[in-house]
Formats: sequence, C-alpha cells, structure tokens
Amino acid sequence: MTATTPRVRYDCSRCPGYCCSYPRIEVKAADVKRLAKHFDLTVEQAERRFTRLYKAEGGAERILRHQKDEIYGTVCRFFDTEERRCTIYTARPAVCRQYPNGSRCGYYEFIQFERKHQDDPDFIPSA
Repeated sequence: MTATTPRVRYDCSRCPGYCCSYPRIEVKAADVKRLAKHFDLTVEQAERRFTRLYKAEGGAERILRHQKDEIYGTVCRFFDTEERRCTIYTARPAVCRQYPNGSRCGYYEFIQFERKHQDDPDFIPSA
C-alpha cells in the first residue's frame, strides 16, 4: 500500500492574501540568506532592508517588514497590493512555504462560502 498526498482544497490565486497580513511573519537565518541571494545582497543588507526584530516574551524573533494595505491595514512588504500576489514566491520564507500546513485553508473556505452566499465572486470581507 502506498501513501497518497491529500488533494489540496484551496487556490491561493483566488484569495486576497490573508496569510500575508499576519502581523508576524517569522524569518529564520536560511530565509534571510535566500532573500539575500534572490536580491543579490549580503545577508546583513537583506536583514536590515527586509526584516525587523519583534520582541516577544520568550525573546526576540526576526520578522518581515510590512507595508500599508487597503484591505488588511498592513501586509508583507513583498506583497503586490494591486495584483494581490507574492513578488518573491520562489524566495519566500519557510513559514510561507508551509502555510496552511495541510490540504485545507480555513480562510479560503470562509471566503468561498461568503462569495457564494453573497453571489459575488470577488467579495472580500472588510476588517
């Protein structure tokens, strides 16, 4: 008997980028290194330009910087707010690569439900 990969039940291209609006998008050293290579920068330059330290109770964590967004207030600095897409998809951090950690995305299911029941294929819930 062979293991099968569960079928993905969401389509990121039909979402306005909810996960990109999380206030803390953590980046590890390998993520900063990948960004540096992608932009032909030193690791130190990439770290200064694209990230900041967030001081949490358990210590500090490095997170991606944000930019203003008309839908969510702020989103990841690498998110194209017009096209609603990631501009660094091939260099995105590990946490973004792993999201939503399964074959289903709760936000995608919610937005599909709302679009169907409001008879509006482009509906985006407001904050």
